[in-house]
Amino acid sequence: MTALDELLDDVVADADEVLLFSPSAATYEPFEETDVSPVVVAPENTVDAENYVELPLEFDDVTGRIRFGLEGAVDQGLVDEESSVVCITNLFSDGVDTVVRVNAGEFSRAGVYDLFVNSRADSDVIRDVFEVAIELGKKGQKGKPVGALFVVGDAGKVMNKSRPLSYNPFEKSHVHVGDPIVNVMLKEFSRLDGAFVISDSGKIVSAYRYLEPSAEGVDIPKGLGARHMAAGAVTRDTNATAIVLSESDGMVRAFKAGELVLELDPEEY
Repeated sequence: MTALDELLDDVVADADEVLLFSPSAATYEPFEETDVSPVVVAPENTVDAENYVELPLEFDDVTGRIRFGLEGAVDQGLVDEESSVVCITNLFSDGVDTVVRVNAGEFSRAGVYDLFVNSRADSDVIRDVFEVAIELGKKGQKGKPVGALFVVGDAGKVMNKSRPLSYNPFEKSHVHVGDPIVNVMLKEFSRLDGAFVISDSGKIVSAYRYLEPSAEGVDIPKGLGARHMAAGAVTRDTNATAIVLSESDGMVRAFKAGELVLELDPEEY
């Protein structure tokens, strides 16, 4: 038995639940011979786990990864809010090298799981928009930082609460986010002012939209600018989700119901 195996035995011994993040078969199989039925949190259920939470993004930040897994497991009824949970994941390598023990009830819910799973827009669409924003954050526009705002879902109401700044290049088109060619178009148009509006199913409804909801009462962290204020306001007044790439600090942030619920550094992906 390795030192890690002995440590796991000690840590798991009196825990209520175990979360396994993107386990290999070799990591998962030992649990099949015990009374512990771990919750697998991964992009795909490659080990055919009975208890599974889909991980839509890699979440290189371990805190964000664990938060998503816990929120998903609690939401699906796989983990009780009062449970003591052992989270087994990786931090420094591709294999398991990190064990974190938390009390589910003390790990504040940030709405990260809800952002993907319970948003009006399809979770795949939100993931695809994140990928566009992250890629744009990494490369910028011709090597220069660029800002962008994507409003996803409840497109009819969003269009009613905004006005055009210029000709809409997507008018009468039937293109969807996630298509590689369309993603290139989004990156090109991002250098101009205004928000992209995307439907629940991922159809690009418009570019160059000026969002008009009142920002009164919207509370965003200090230092964030007009795009973030608009994102908070439009998600407060509609059932949309907003994803913002900041030109100033290069971070990607997501807003839902007027609140900032996720913050990612594109350079970590």
